[in-house]
Amino acid sequence: MTVHLNIDGAVAVLTIDRPEALNALDVPTLRALREHLAEIRDRDDLRVAILTGTGTRAFCAGADLKGTQASAASYQEALFHAPEHAADLGLYIRLMDLSGLSCWKPLIAAVNGHCLGAGLEIALQCDMRLASANATFGLPEAAVGSIPAVSGLHRLLKAVPSAWAMQMVLTGERIGAADALRIGLVSETVEANQLLERALVVAHKIAGNAPLAVQAVKKLSRQTAHLSEADAQDLTELYWGVLRDTADRIEGRKAFAEKRPPHFTGR
Repeated sequence: MTVHLNIDGAVAVLTIDRPEALNALDVPTLRALREHLAEIRDRDDLRVAILTGTGTRAFCAGADLKGTQASAASYQEALFHAPEHAADLGLYIRLMDLSGLSCWKPLIAAVNGHCLGAGLEIALQCDMRLASANATFGLPEAAVGSIPAVSGLHRLLKAVPSAWAMQMVLTGERIGAADALRIGLVSETVEANQLLERALVVAHKIAGNAPLAVQAVKKLSRQTAHLSEADAQDLTELYWGVLRDTADRIEGRKAFAEKRPPHFTGR
């Protein structure tokens, strides 16, 4: 397998393991990543996931241009097929869009080294990004005659000021970890040898919170971004109502009153 799944308590660690290709994404790797994310989604004992790459040179250098170049069919032939079959027909970018997996458990990108092209598009789909001090970020597709194909521009414009996003995409130039932190593309930078340790600390902090509430926060963050304040409030109230009488909310309030750590069960 080119993506490894390791378990640390309630935290899953996914590692892209193609160091010879700077952890670039070919179709088998994308399928393995999706398979593991579906498993994490469906396992009640797992509450948070971390995504990283093998080594310190690259989180993911993008799509594997050698492994994704050939197309078995025209775009028109692949267009109306589901992601798995479409990928067999050359429309491999469908496998990079993780939204269809409906995994509402938080996903943290631990960006070690280069995070380019499809690698950045994957990282932008994560709920937060931590970076090593040697990390670089870029969407260089325009320089090779293409565009970021998995809503990379759309998500980057939401993540950072538009002037930075447009400069990155139009020039194809990379930015370093310090600039990524300054513009809000990542929340923290640490030394490369401390990255996974720090990501695990953050992940376990999240995993200690009420699982249903955490998933509700993630889902709301995705569903309300385009809504008016009134519509966002209506949806927020519905989620609050769903959580109001859960065992975890009752336990959380009781633990607060008793000045002790809560014990959440996801119910």
